[in-house]
Amino acid sequence: MNYWLCVTNEENWKVIKERKVWGVSKRNKRSIERVKPGDLLVFYVMPQRIMGIFKATSEPFESTEGIFSWGEFGREEVFPHRVKLEPVVIAEEPIYFKDLIPRLRFIRNKKMWTGYLRRAMRTIPREDYNLIYTAISRGG
Repeated sequence: MNYWLCVTNEENWKVIKERKVWGVSKRNKRSIERVKPGDLLVFYVMPQRIMGIFKATSEPFESTEGIFSWGEFGREEVFPHRVKLEPVVIAEEPIYFKDLIPRLRFIRNKKMWTGYLRRAMRTIPREDYNLIYTAISRGG
C-alpha cells in the first residue's frame, strides 16, 4: 500500500468530495498510474490546509468529462487521468499544514517546504500519513 499527498484547489476539493474521484493532468499521468486500489490519498487544499483522506477504489482510468477546474488559474484542463475514491476521514475544521511541517519526514528542508508541493501528487511515508490521520481525527 502507498500513501499519497494530493494537491488541489478549493473548487476541485468540492468535486472530489461530491463525485468521489481524483484526477490529474497529462503531465502527472505517471504518478497516478502508480495508484492501486487500497492506496490512501491525503488531500492538501490550497492554501495550506489538509482537508481529508480518501482510499482509492479503482485502478487509474481516463475520462474527459469536464468536472474539474483550474480555479483562479483560468486554464482549460480536464484532468483526464483519474481514480475512484471512498472517504476515510474528512476534517471538520481545516488542519493547517504549517503546523505539521516540523514533524513531517518527507519535508527535509523545513524552510523551503513549498517546493515539496509543486506536483499534483507524491508519495509520503507511512509515519507522515499516520501523523496527518491523527491530526484530522483529533480535529487538529
